Amino acid sequence: MSLDRLVAAGGARVLEHAPVGALTTYRVGGSARALVTLSSAADADELLPLVDSTGLATIVIGNGSNLLIADGEHAVVAIRLVGDFANLTWTDEGETVSVVAGGGLGLPVMARRLVAEGIVGFEWAVGVPGTVGGAVAMNAGGHGSDMDASVRTVELWHQGARTTWDHDALVFGYRRSAVAARDVVLAATVSLERGERSAAQTRLSEIVRWRREHQPGGANAGSVFRNPEGDHAGRLIEAAGCKGLRVGSAVVSEKHANFIIADADGSATDVRRLIELVRARVAEQSGVVLVTENRFVGFEDGDGPA
Repeated sequence: MSLDRLVAAGGARVLEHAPVGALTTYRVGGSARALVTLSSAADADELLPLVDSTGLATIVIGNGSNLLIADGEHAVVAIRLVGDFANLTWTDEGETVSVVAGGGLGLPVMARRLVAEGIVGFEWAVGVPGTVGGAVAMNAGGHGSDMDASVRTVELWHQGARTTWDHDALVFGYRRSAVAARDVVLAATVSLERGERSAAQTRLSEIVRWRREHQPGGANAGSVFRNPEGDHAGRLIEAAGCKGLRVGSAVVSEKHANFIIADADGSATDVRRLIELVRARVAEQSGVVLVTENRFVGFEDGDGPA
């Protein structure tokens, strides 16, 4: 079996029957047939061809900040990027700064480190709990900017090889890009600039303060639904009377209606049922069919309306 080859070659880098739900920010859900941890380009070159050869679906975990893994075990290979893939380097190029960030680097860490070096333009990302790889794939954004604004090139594993895409090839849109589910974003190069460190630090603090004031804590995956054009998903959900709505171990936040919080030791099934109930009530009340930002693994009905 191809999976046996992956397990044999990977050694400690491959964990079978891995509890990946616990690695997501919902902290609920089941396991993957295998979890592959990559810490270098050499790891990627050695193991990703073997991952491809298994024929199993793949998911990249990142920080797990927009993933909901169904309860039970799933015939998927999960991938985590650590080590070298969390590196951050930069080079001054005239009026701009070329920044190379590993796909496994957390966005808040990246934002803070850049500001500490007097590199500005990425402060918005301090409020986004994902990794660089996930941010590229989903064109993450907030506070007036997104990845589309600064990404220059991306190195990724695509169709069996490491390759580099430029900005145009990524076809960024609202919370989407051309990066496919089986692609693995290994690194991204972004173009920023030098600026006033104290002003950028103030900007960081303002974003963190805003997030604490307006967004809930607990086990959640950030905004569940994309904002429809010209409106806000949270407003529509609140207008449909869904704040505080509960299904089993999952509840719509009273603080921000576009957040769903999972109870400790809860179930992914409850979270998914609540997502669909909210979507149905909003559609009934306003006629708008909300589209999820969360990504789903292992559910029979797939991702729902896209």
